[in-house]
Amino acid sequence: MRWSVRKGDVEYCRYQVCADCGHETRRRKIILSCPRQCCCEQPLESTVTPQAGSCYNKWTSSPERAKIGGSGMLDYERGLWEQGYTSIAGVDEVGRGCLFGDVVAAAVILPKGLIIEDINDSKKLSEKKREQLFEEITAQALCIGVGIVDVPTIERINIKQASRLAMKQAVDQLSVPPDYLLVDAEKVDVPIRQLAVIHGDALSQSIAAASIIAKVTRDRMCRQWDDEYPGYGIALHKGYATKLHRERIVELGPSPLHRKTFLGKILYEQQDLFEL
Repeated sequence: MRWSVRKGDVEYCRYQVCADCGHETRRRKIILSCPRQCCCEQPLESTVTPQAGSCYNKWTSSPERAKIGGSGMLDYERGLWEQGYTSIAGVDEVGRGCLFGDVVAAAVILPKGLIIEDINDSKKLSEKKREQLFEEITAQALCIGVGIVDVPTIERINIKQASRLAMKQAVDQLSVPPDYLLVDAEKVDVPIRQLAVIHGDALSQSIAAASIIAKVTRDRMCRQWDDEYPGYGIALHKGYATKLHRERIVELGPSPLHRKTFLGKILYEQQDLFEL
C-alpha cells in the first residue's frame, strides 16, 4: 500500500522495498534490515510516490500503522543502541497551537528493549488510554523530565521559542543524563546529539512516551484552569481554537491566560476586546 505525499514530507513518505520478497514498508531514517524481518536479508531500495496529498493523516489511521505498534516503534532506538548510545531520551511538547494556557514539554528515557503495547501519538489515543499509558510510562521509565513555559513568556519570545525552551527545561530535568535525543520535529538547545523526526510521536516509542506525558500533564492543568476561569470550556477543548472556545472568547472576553497575540490573528474582527 502506498500513500500520497506532500512537499516537505518526502523523507517520511518513502517506502522500503525488499529486493527479494518485494515487501513494502514505510521508510524511517534508521533502517538496518527489512523491518518485517522477511525470510530474506536483502538490502532495501527506496521508492517515492509522486502524488500530492496528506500522507501522515492517512497513514496514522491505517491498518498498516496499527500493526507497527510494539517493537515496530523501536526502529530509531534500535539503530542508536547498535551505535552504542544507551540513554536515549524522547522529547515532545503539547499546547503549541492553543489559544489558552502554557506550553508543556516532556522528555522520557525508557529502559533498553522495553516494549509498551498500544503506544502511539497522544493525539491518536482516547483520554482513557492516555491516562493508562501515562501510569505505565511513569512506572517503567528510567527518568522523566517536564518543562512548562507560561503565557507571558510565550507572548514575549513567541510560541516557537517557548516550545523549544520547554523542551530544554524537560531535558534539563532528567535525572539520568541522556546521550542522544529523539525529538518530534524540533531542535532542542542543548549540547547533546539529537535527531528531529517529523511525526516522531507516531514513529518512535520514546517520542510517543514523551508526547503522552506532556499531553496528560497539560490536560490535568486544563481541568484546574477550568475551575479558575469558568465559562470558556477549557476542560473540554484544552485551549484549542474550537468553535465553542472562539464563541466564549467573543462573549466573555479573553482571560489572563489567553494568548493575546494568537487571538489577534484568529479573532481580528473582535480586536476591541483586548489590547494588542
